Amino acid sequence: DTLGEEDEQDRVPPQRLKLLGESQELRALLRNPHLRQLLLAIDSAPDKRSVLRRLMQEPLFVEFADCCLGIVEPPEKENLLPE
Repeated sequence: DTLGEEDEQDRVPPQRLKLLGESQELRALLRNPHLRQLLLAIDSAPDKRSVLRRLMQEPLFVEFADCCLGIVEPPEKENLLPE
């Protein structure tokens, strides 16, 4: 497959992907057997888009997705609210 210009901006640099493997929070989530079943369901589904849409209603999957996004796209400092 060839990536178009629009797809290129959605790519995650390899050094950011490496951070996923180093995250203790993500590792803890992946120990959950229910989450692992959800991930297997996506991986084996012929229509991944519809399965993903359904799983975005699952709180555990949303927690997983938010964790991954927080690692590869950390919030910018200026967008953080003061504590």
